Amino acid sequence: MKILVTGGAGFLGSHLCEKLLSQGHEVIALDNLYTGSKENINHLNLNPKFEFMRHDVTFPLYLEVEGIFNLACPASPVQYQKHPVQTFKTSVHGAINLLGLAKRTGARILQASTSEVYGDPTVSPQNEEYWGNVNPIGIRSCYDEGKRAAESLFMDYRREFNVDTKIARIFNTYGPRMAINDGRVVSNFIVQALRNEDLTIYGDGKQTRSFCYVDDLIDGLIKLFFKDDVNGPINLGNSIPATMLELAEEIKSMCDSGSKIVHLPLPSDDPTNREPDIRKAQRTLQWDPKTSRKVGLERTISYFKTII
Repeated sequence: MKILVTGGAGFLGSHLCEKLLSQGHEVIALDNLYTGSKENINHLNLNPKFEFMRHDVTFPLYLEVEGIFNLACPASPVQYQKHPVQTFKTSVHGAINLLGLAKRTGARILQASTSEVYGDPTVSPQNEEYWGNVNPIGIRSCYDEGKRAAESLFMDYRREFNVDTKIARIFNTYGPRMAINDGRVVSNFIVQALRNEDLTIYGDGKQTRSFCYVDDLIDGLIKLFFKDDVNGPINLGNSIPATMLELAEEIKSMCDSGSKIVHLPLPSDDPTNREPDIRKAQRTLQWDPKTSRKVGLERTISYFKTII
């Protein structure tokens, strides 16, 4: 297939482009390079089936493609809180433009949604039927509500125009090519540990996250995209939770670091837990994360050692 990957120069997008190319597809990586980097995809430029296009999805685009993965949007709280209006426009205007492209070309389109649609959940683990507990006017709402609005658009385009849509709700993912300054907890802890700086935990450190290694997540996205009878929303993530304190201790030990662990005030609207119910993905996609946190962290630490 000829496949468009928006956000293709980002952390997840670059891994997705790489995997699709390895399967023989033609790939157009589209990115405005706000948070993405050409360095993530430079190694793909020699492949004759790969093309990079610099473009912002908030503006219409006219291409002939058979498939679309929409990964365009800052995913780091540090980045999306710098430019909340543009973040919301990327989710909503971007969805409208890409759904219009899919409608015109007859392409299948997958929306990379997020566990943030569940907000600060009152149930755990979170399944796809849970409607969430989101603050619509908080500092994270540009991302949370933007992604929720995009999901609504994807469902409405499916119902009204019969566009072939799919929705993946992505939980915390980590691995090589994470940005060094993106403010996400795994990269924060690894960078701080390698530099022997204080490991900063927000709040008491008892809040939980579930961390999925990037290779497993990409495998799930591709399985969902090519599965004809599964549309989503469907959770993709690792179902084994860890507290922030546990993660900090693990990374500190693996980096053989002399860092101290310090506690800072909890940011506004920071969710207390994130734990996906992935039974739907297991049942319908035969998908399960394969990479243990220890192995995934070893690979990620090795990557950060090469860039620090």
